[in-house]
Amino acid sequence: MNELTYRALVWLTYRLAATFAVGVPLVLLIWSAWRREPMVLRLLGIYWKVASLMAISLLLLMDQRPLGYATAVVAPVLMVISLWFWVDLNEELADQPSWRPLPLAVKVWRWAFSGFGLLSLVMSVTSLGCMQQLASSSCLTWLEAPQGIHGLAATVFNFLFGGQWTEAVAAFVGYVALVAYLAGLLQWLLVRLPRYGRVAGDF
Repeated sequence: MNELTYRALVWLTYRLAATFAVGVPLVLLIWSAWRREPMVLRLLGIYWKVASLMAISLLLLMDQRPLGYATAVVAPVLMVISLWFWVDLNEELADQPSWRPLPLAVKVWRWAFSGFGLLSLVMSVTSLGCMQQLASSSCLTWLEAPQGIHGLAATVFNFLFGGQWTEAVAAFVGYVALVAYLAGLLQWLLVRLPRYGRVAGDF
């Protein structure tokens, strides 16, 4: 695969992430809140908690931290699992009439996101070598979108707070958020999962 093709695939992955991992679930969240659909709200609430790992990856990659490549591999896997794991939510969604627009949209999005998750996993695995070779052209391609987001965030942060949002600050926030994320995941694995299993409940 030549460099231009690889760069196009990396940017395709980022654009699909913006669509299926951020844009569509945000629309569904607003829609479900407006329609007062507790089942969809619970599913999306869990999804956004899990999907925060994707944001953490971007924060780490803004400062070219190698760990960001590893978390970017894990994030889509956990996000797909979070959409299909819960028995009670799956049953409630399956029981919804097929003609209802919101449940139908959620079902379609889950399948579309699963396809994106597979693509994202395959592409992000190819970036694991960047944990050792940060200066290669393919690795720099992975950093273009995070650094573009960083530039926008720095402008907004400076406008709102009059402070500087640097790459080092982004990485620090990323590391702190990752520690909190791992603590929450560990608590769920050791306490909640053995107690409730695959039942989401009010999680």
